[in-house]
Amino acid sequence: MDRKIGFLKKIWYSIAKIEKYPDIAAEGLKKAVEYLLGIVAIVAIVMSFRYMYKTYEILQHGVNYLENGAPEFSYKDGILNVETENEIIFSDDDNPFIGETIIDTKTDDEQQINKYTNSISQNGRGMVILKDKVIIKNSNVSGTITYLYNEIFAQMQISQFNKQSLINDIHSSKMINVYISIFLTVFMMSFLIYLLTIIPNTLIVSCFGYITTLLARIKMRYVAIFNMSIYSLTLSSFLNLLYILVNTFTDFNMTYFNVMYMSVAVIYLVAAIFILKSDLIKKQMDLIKLAEAEAIIKKEQEDKEQEEKDEKEREERKEKDKEENDVGDNEPEGSNA
Repeated sequence: MDRKIGFLKKIWYSIAKIEKYPDIAAEGLKKAVEYLLGIVAIVAIVMSFRYMYKTYEILQHGVNYLENGAPEFSYKDGILNVETENEIIFSDDDNPFIGETIIDTKTDDEQQINKYTNSISQNGRGMVILKDKVIIKNSNVSGTITYLYNEIFAQMQISQFNKQSLINDIHSSKMINVYISIFLTVFMMSFLIYLLTIIPNTLIVSCFGYITTLLARIKMRYVAIFNMSIYSLTLSSFLNLLYILVNTFTDFNMTYFNVMYMSVAVIYLVAAIFILKSDLIKKQMDLIKLAEAEAIIKKEQEDKEQEEKDEKEREERKEKDKEENDVGDNEPEGSNA
């Protein structure tokens, strides 16, 4: 058996050739882990492009607001100043990409800031823009995340800007570097997050596989079951990619997607184990038939050898009897007188 199976062929085998699981799992744990990292990288790339698409949408929405409706503002040395007397509030309907957005660069009142934070938290997502920081609520995380302007813009080597200079920068080639930086950051985070997610899932699936081997009465090393579990998660991972893409362009949401994700992997692994058992039973039957055939051939050979031996003995007896008869016929007359 050729043990050098390419990455793309492994993907094909993992989805459409369940009977090949023992072959690809036989390559060892190292090859299985390398395959897992490759799948995680593919998922991370797609998730990064999804995030970039969403970022681009938000940025275009923001640029449209800056050019057509935003008041004058300026930033210098960690302080943002929006030239408006009262706070600006956008509802979830007004800002569908971010959620409720509250802008107030005048207040230092902690109670008022907490009120703003509670408001976006209740809505599940949103943003509070203050004079020295921005508070973000995302539906994917519990609580809120706070970013200080002086930390954000220091990394980008920006010390000051105003409305017009910001619009000019957004339309300039500088944004390419920003997009690349965002993509790389999101890729590394997505890679790590999905890796930390898929490893426990692999362990859970392998536990189902181990139980299946006990029920099926198949002796199999756990490392082999673990390897097969990695390959069984292939289709689930690609279904996850499809779900991410659909969710990017539509509001489609599947409540029990994680249950389906795990169920598909378990079904693949259990099917592979039972196919392996079926192959083992078939091989055992073939061995039994071969042994029976060998026994029949041996018996026939022994019978043939016995017949040849008996025939040889009969021939010898005939020759002996003939010799005795010839001696009796050649004796002289009167020899018995």
